[in-house]
Amino acid sequence: MDKKEVGQKIETELKLQGKSKQTIKMYSFYNLGFLDFIKKDPEQIREDDIKQYLADLLEKGNDIGTVALARSALRFFYDGMLKKGITVDIKTPKKQRKLPDVLTKDEIKALINAADNLRDKLLIEFMYSAGLRVSECASLKRSDLNIEEKTGLLKHGKGGKDRFFILSDRLTEDLKQYLANHNNEYIFPVENKPISTRRIQAIVHKLAKKAGIKKKVYCHLLRHSFATHLLEAGVDIRKIQELLAHSNLQTTQFYTQVSKKELKKVKSPLDSL
Repeated sequence: MDKKEVGQKIETELKLQGKSKQTIKMYSFYNLGFLDFIKKDPEQIREDDIKQYLADLLEKGNDIGTVALARSALRFFYDGMLKKGITVDIKTPKKQRKLPDVLTKDEIKALINAADNLRDKLLIEFMYSAGLRVSECASLKRSDLNIEEKTGLLKHGKGGKDRFFILSDRLTEDLKQYLANHNNEYIFPVENKPISTRRIQAIVHKLAKKAGIKKKVYCHLLRHSFATHLLEAGVDIRKIQELLAHSNLQTTQFYTQVSKKELKKVKSPLDSL
């Protein structure tokens, strides 16, 4: 079995499972990279070969998350597809999740006010006020929105799940004004195609610089800020879980570590002596 055949088999299987283009891209990348590294036929691969490759990735300075992704990609092909059962017991170091430095409400306002056109303003408002991922924001269509109900529904979002989200009053007003001057299937079209995620990222970076925000600002930070600010406002964590479309509550509970405002409310036992 040559590399081309391996790549085709992986792509076909992942498409049948409804996986995203990004998952297909990364799983193919690491499986083909592994074959370049080990220089063996896939049928001859053994557990030590995979360990050697993962160790090499670590030695080259790749972070733990990258190595864990490579491990999952190899497990998918050699254990899941070829039924070799050789990667199940390979353990990689546990990834230490760092707390993001979320934006304050004043910084969000500054970011929105830095926009010099309605499109850029709406991009920020959608990611912050609805907690949308940048890919979800880029692919938004008119048919995804119910402006009168101030809600939205993305079908087949991340993980193939439908994604319900809310529309704020302020966003709704800006959106009505924006759509009155645009007649396209996509909310953010570029030559009748959806805007690229890379372009949105560049817009966010530009606005953060213009607003004078010193923190590293990226699209997903707006989603982090959305969840953290809801938590600080007293919204039930299970409601936040639904709005973020997290399948596991443990993922949402990560934001309880981010919310410094809530921690500040805790009184030290020293003060009760």
